[in-house]
Amino acid sequence: MIKRIAALTALVPAMLSTPAGVASAHPAPQAPAVVTLTYDASNAGQWAGPIKQAVQNWNDAVHNVRLEPTSTPGSADYIYEATNGWPQATLGPVFPGGSGDVQLGQQAVDEGYDATRIAAHETGHILGLPDDYSGPCSELMSGHGPGTSCTDARPDAAEAAQVDKNYAAGTPTVRPHHHQVVIDIWSGRVLTGSR
Repeated sequence: MIKRIAALTALVPAMLSTPAGVASAHPAPQAPAVVTLTYDASNAGQWAGPIKQAVQNWNDAVHNVRLEPTSTPGSADYIYEATNGWPQATLGPVFPGGSGDVQLGQQAVDEGYDATRIAAHETGHILGLPDDYSGPCSELMSGHGPGTSCTDARPDAAEAAQVDKNYAAGTPTVRPHHHQVVIDIWSGRVLTGSR
């Protein structure tokens, strides 16, 4: 019986045209490493639900970056915070070790804009997407452009593809020290600044 098992062990690789104990000459291509960005929403107050949904929408749409809540306050790559002003965010892409900031301004909600769309839109800035206020409601980065009736809080295919491209190479060894802050003045004026 042992001789038959030994004979079969030698025969199976021969039948499959693969020499026993020899690795393939062509290794399987490796998928790029997924970049994990951590966020802290401990100062976001009533925005907790919209942030959770916005993060889920992004995680469902992209492949090269994953957004996760931080397990250690003070060490997040970016933060969400509730403010009384206008929504604004750091224009990324932000990478691990970064210092992104999303300010979820109550003024936009008071004017009738959807809180989840605001949170997802501002997260898009963290991921490196600029505003495109002339876009349709289906384009998340059109922001306030389509008006208060627009509640679509999911990135479209082109936006998801751009974010995947932004993170396709993984985490760079050299990261910028200064980021542009995009202030989404939802009443029509657009201001940008650096920090």
